[in-house]
Amino acid sequence: MSLKSTTKTDVNTVEMVFEVTAEEFEKAVEAAYQKQRKNISLPGFRKGKVSRKMAEARMGEGVFYEEALNQIINTELPQALIGADFELVDTPQVSAEKVSKTEGAVFKAICITKPDVEITDYKGIQASKTVKEVTDADVNSQVEMLRQRNARLVSVDDRPAQLGDEANIDFEGFINDEAFEGGKGENFPLRLGSGQFIPGFEDQIVGKTIGEEFDVNVTFPENYQMEEYAGKEAVFKCKLNGITVEELPEADDEFIQDSTEFETLEAFKADARKNLENNAVRDAEIAFDNAIMDAIIAKVDVPIPNCMYEHRIDELVRNFEQVLSQQGLNIDLYLQYTGMDMNDFRETNRDRAINEVKLRLALEKIAVLENIQISDDEINAGLQPIAEANHMSVDEVKRRLPMGEYITDMRVTKALELVKANANTNTEEVQEAPAEEVQATEE
Repeated sequence: MSLKSTTKTDVNTVEMVFEVTAEEFEKAVEAAYQKQRKNISLPGFRKGKVSRKMAEARMGEGVFYEEALNQIINTELPQALIGADFELVDTPQVSAEKVSKTEGAVFKAICITKPDVEITDYKGIQASKTVKEVTDADVNSQVEMLRQRNARLVSVDDRPAQLGDEANIDFEGFINDEAFEGGKGENFPLRLGSGQFIPGFEDQIVGKTIGEEFDVNVTFPENYQMEEYAGKEAVFKCKLNGITVEELPEADDEFIQDSTEFETLEAFKADARKNLENNAVRDAEIAFDNAIMDAIIAKVDVPIPNCMYEHRIDELVRNFEQVLSQQGLNIDLYLQYTGMDMNDFRETNRDRAINEVKLRLALEKIAVLENIQISDDEINAGLQPIAEANHMSVDEVKRRLPMGEYITDMRVTKALELVKANANTNTEEVQEAPAEEVQATEE
């Protein structure tokens, strides 16, 4: 196979024309016949004993052409593309322009190519690294969360139901005096004010006493997930069986000793403050990284083939399927639960895919502009944990991994670190104003 011409027909699109000589085509046709020979049968011949000449005479001269063409495309086209001054981002669309036993064949391959990103001013990006100050209120909220986790439910029978109570109810729903599917429950625990039920339902339980039977009148929202009920009025026949409230333990040393590894409340608070401060620094780092990456993405302003986005969405879907499988679930069950189909789910990943493709292209270009290289020692150090986790040598890992992609990933990581290191960083600690100061400001 030889290249006849290369023509750029559009942005990120190249048309390549290849020629196959008659001799090369004949070899491919003969190989196709030999591959199919054992399955060929004709009247008067045993299966596998039909000659090529007889097969072509009975089934047409081009009976083996398709197989021969596919063999040439699959084996020789990739080799012919080696050395091209562009990088493919999708499988070429190949068509046979001419096929002749005496003249050979001519192929046309439409190639979608990787865009050449132009990026400047990636050094000196302005980004803030704002660390939130940890206040006493933040620390106290950790104590309250611990109290909530250790709360116990206590029955109440000397007052009506209030918001915040957990009400135990029986209920049955009716639309136009007919009970509807899924509208019945017995001894159902409902936290009043949680918004778990239809708007207005929980408010109408407030003020009711244990043993009281009553009607709750509601209207299903127009956007209700079950379309047959959307916008319809309903009446729920209810009975309040019981009321329970959370009883929180006292925040003292004894409580801390019973529920944590600390001996005193102050020791717990000190540890909580340290953790909150570490989290604040981590959150500031993440926000800083995101700001840098957003700035890089914004600098990418070239047409990008849609197939690159689609391929990235494919990868995100596969990754999500792996996460689901680790939880004993599958994508079909997830889609059913969320009310989406696969097209809907793919669209939820589109913005992320677009940003990740742009970021990758930009960082790969920066790695080229900065001549970022990866040493053998860096490669080996990066592969060592993989080797140890899989009880393999580093050389074995190298034979199994696509090392070209692995090295590119390392260059991209270094490029991002370079941009971050050269950013104009505004580092500060944010203090939250006291409530009275906020109120005064608003007034």
